[in-house]
Amino acid sequence: MTSVRVCPLTFRDPTLRGTVRRLVPDEVAALVDGYQAGATVYELADRFGINRKTVARYLHRQGVKMRRQGLTAKQVAEAAQLYERGWSLAQIADRYGVWSRTVHLALLARGVKMRDTHGREW
Repeated sequence: MTSVRVCPLTFRDPTLRGTVRRLVPDEVAALVDGYQAGATVYELADRFGINRKTVARYLHRQGVKMRRQGLTAKQVAEAAQLYERGWSLAQIADRYGVWSRTVHLALLARGVKMRDTHGREW
């Protein structure tokens, strides 16, 4: 009779996702100060070694009003012109410091005809 051996290193508990990093009160205060000084949740996540959603949770618990990062109407108009000149969503996003999905949604809302990844109109 053959016995089956399970290597403990290959077994993973699906509920465990990784290590949890909790900030001490001084770090939470620094996180809030950094956000209020203009740092983004992404920058703070990198600085403190936590997820951006965790940053937002800490800020919310501290009663910090979140800023909405997006494009102004003027930026959307400029982005539409750049896109029509052949710029990619990623290039436009880099220019304005937002995500390409933000640019994509803003251009769709403006009625800009979008291209596929090969430059063809949809």
